[in-house]
Parts: sequence; C-alpha cells; structure tokens
Amino acid sequence: MTDASVSRLQFWTLYLSRFAGGFGSISLVILFPKLAAELGIEGVGAGLFYTVYTLAQTVMVVPLAWAGDRYDKRLVLVGTLLVGILTYGAFGFVSTEPQLLAVRAAQGIVFTGMGLMTLGLVGELATRGTRANRIGRANAAAFAASILGGLSAGFLYDYFDGAREVFLLIAGLYVVTFAATALLLSADDTRISGFPFSDLAVNRRILTLTSFRAQYAVAVTLVRNWIPFFAGYAAVNGGLAYPAFAVAVITVSEKFTNMLLQPFTGRLSDSAGRALFVFAGGGAYGLVALAVPFTPMVGEALGLPSSFPVVGAVSAAFVPLVLLNCGLGVADSFREPASMALFADEGSDGEGVASSFGIRELVWRPGSVIAPVVGGWLMANVGMDSVFYLGGGFALLGALTFLGVLWRFHGANALGEW
Repeated sequence: MTDASVSRLQFWTLYLSRFAGGFGSISLVILFPKLAAELGIEGVGAGLFYTVYTLAQTVMVVPLAWAGDRYDKRLVLVGTLLVGILTYGAFGFVSTEPQLLAVRAAQGIVFTGMGLMTLGLVGELATRGTRANRIGRANAAAFAASILGGLSAGFLYDYFDGAREVFLLIAGLYVVTFAATALLLSADDTRISGFPFSDLAVNRRILTLTSFRAQYAVAVTLVRNWIPFFAGYAAVNGGLAYPAFAVAVITVSEKFTNMLLQPFTGRLSDSAGRALFVFAGGGAYGLVALAVPFTPMVGEALGLPSSFPVVGAVSAAFVPLVLLNCGLGVADSFREPASMALFADEGSDGEGVASSFGIRELVWRPGSVIAPVVGGWLMANVGMDSVFYLGGGFALLGALTFLGVLWRFHGANALGEW
C-alpha cells in the first residue's frame, strides 16, 4: 500500500483529532496559573497538577496501546473522544483542588488515548519513505490548535473573567471530532496477537532512543510547563505577572514555529537521516532553555518596550521571552517528527505500531512525573530560574548520551545513517 492509495480523508480525519487534542491541552496550560490563584494552589500543589496528568497517562499507556494493536484503533479513538467530551464539560464546574486534580487525571487518559491511536494510524497508513513527513503534518495540526487554543483561552478568560466558557468551547470541538471520526474514518483491520511490548522493549534501536528520551522528558516537562508559569505567576514569587493573553502569546510562539517547520523537517529527516535530527534538536533545545532566566536582564539592557497593543502592560522581558520560545519550537521541530518516525519504523513491520508508540510514551513518563514536583519544590525553595537550568541541563545531557550510545553500539556512521 502507498500513501496515494489511502484516501486523503483518512489522514485529514486523524489531523482533526490531533487538532482537538492540542486545543484542549494548551488551554489548560494557559489557564492553570489563573486557576491556581483562584483555588489557592501553589508550590508542590502546583506540581501535582502536572504530576496527576502524567501519572494517569502512565497507567493507561499499556492497556490503550495493547487494545489498539489487538483490536480496532478507530473504535478505541472514538471511545476516547467520548470520554473527552465528558471531561472538558466537567472542567467548567470544578471548585476545589481535589476536583481539579481528578478531572486533570481524566484529561491525561484522554490525551494519551488520542495520541497513541492517531499517531499509530498515521504511522500505519504512511509508507516508510513518507512517515516522518506525515507525522510532521499530524503534529502541525496539533500545534495549529495549540496556537488557536492558547490565544482563545487567554482572550476568553480575560473577556468573561472566568474559564467555564473556554471549557464549553473545547467540549464542543470534541463533539465535532467524535462525529467526524465515527462517520469518516475507516475501520482498522490490523490485528497484532500476543503482547508486542515484550519484543519491542528489547529492540536495540528503541533502547538507543531511550537513552536520549528518558532524560529529555525532564527537560521538556520543566521548560514547556514553566515558561507560561514564569510569565503568568505572581511577581513576588519570581514570575512576571503578565495578563492571560500575554501568557498565551508567549506560549503559542513555540507552537507556531514548531507548526511551520515540522512538515519540512520531517521530510528532511526522511531523506537525510533521523538520528542526526534527534541529536541536533535536543542539544539546541537545552541551550535555548538555559537562556530563559536572563530575559528580564536582556530586555532591560536593550531598552525594550514594556507594553504592547492588545497584549497590554508586560515588561521588557516580553520580546526576549517570545523569541526564545520561538527558538525552542525550532529546536523541537527537528527532533520530534524524526523521533516519532524512528519508533514507528520499529513497530510498523508487524510488531505493533501502537505498542511502539506506547513504549515511547512509557519512556517519557518517569521524567515527566517526577519533574513537575521537583520543579515546584525548586520554584518555592530555590527560585524560578533554577527550574530552567535543570531543564536545559537534562536536554544537553540527553543529547550527549544519545551520541555516545550511537557511537559505541551502532558505529561512527550511525548518526547519519538512521
């Protein structure tokens, strides 16, 4: 089967699902600093908001991936979307920290199921020579949603002085996606018997990728979550206290560059070698992350403006922070489609592509579960800057470890051959 033999409608239906997942995810990232202030959440409690999300994902990765490979990925996706409708509707009615954490955990399950099934189906429908490009397009749809969702969340929160309307909008988007998936996406007839995790877990290439990904999870979890926190949290606690829309602009800047570049960088990695893109993107991400704490000093030194039309009153750090977040998006656009395609390559030849992506998710989980709690403790006891130093350091260490493992076990040419 070639890409040309697969209806474009199949891919576009999956891109819509990626769009819905990205829209909901970024909205919570944007709004959490405001929800935290309303509910009195701070310190380790703030870290738990991210930790319960990743814990729920961790618990559900194996059963969801196994179900997708063993049965029909389309049916699993449809069921996950139905749970998503209920989850985002419930977000509009939380009034206590335990309620918020419970619904946040449900969101983690929804996001995991949608991610595994959509990427598994894209990886299965695409050929090896176009796989990273197709995955890049799917990710671009998620980033487009992140941009629109982030700006919408910040604007609507400021306009309505509350978050309920935002969550109703997301629930409506999930209803549309549920209907489109149920009506337009063809059934998945691939069936993998047994328990494919057992074979894939000892796959040499997957183990090599794990040497990078396990450490990189700490970096991305800290940096991606704490940039909006840094921008929106109270100044007395080390933040910049920007209004919600300014936080949205900063956050989506990374999504914007990532969205623009991923189809292009994915196509490049299909032809130029994917391991090189993983190494270069991971290392660059770490270098940019280390510079984030210096944005206030850079802005002041350059005499940059402290207020902008629509965005409102901010500080001189606003422009440097937007530019650095754009740089993080550029760096990650080189890594992400190449990394995903490498995992899909290992699972698409009858081994179970959903399980391959499931292992990719499991490798991410330890770092993403522990990192938010560590970040919350560092923010409260050391300072906001230390979160970015730790995140940048883990990205650089992960890239260097990956290079060393490639060189040692796969040869000096593996960086350009994978």
